Amino acid sequence: MNKRYVVRLTREEREQLEGLVAKGKAAAYRIRHAHILLAVDADGPNWTDTQAAEAFRCHGNTVVNIRCRFVEQGLGAALERKKQDCPSRPPVLDGEGEARLIAVACGRPPAGRAKWTMQLLADALVALNVVESISPKTVERTLKKTSFGRTCGSTG
Repeated sequence: MNKRYVVRLTREEREQLEGLVAKGKAAAYRIRHAHILLAVDADGPNWTDTQAAEAFRCHGNTVVNIRCRFVEQGLGAALERKKQDCPSRPPVLDGEGEARLIAVACGRPPAGRAKWTMQLLADALVALNVVESISPKTVERTLKKTSFGRTCGSTG
């Protein structure tokens, strides 16, 4: 069977992959991708896609995709996971929504409260028609992402 994407590793690439595998200090998927590239190298063991998939317990398409990324984009792309073309779920808050969240959080808390809670902020965003619904955990993650410290006053 003729392979469409033939992997031919240079000496430097082979040494880099062998070093990555030997250390074992990388993400598991990177180490597996390195093993696969070393196994399917045309100048090395030259395993078939099926042999590599069985040996490294992955799907045959994974081996094909790693070959393809190596030939078309290089070693770095082959070791990494494929980036999504578009996220599977759009963010709940866009930039404008995040700005509104921070503005609300910097304002005075509701009457009878000493400070904002995540639930109060989520309810406020819904009341202001920024979003239809939002969980307190999403509010917390957004504030953490923006390095917001829940105290808008001067700290110095």
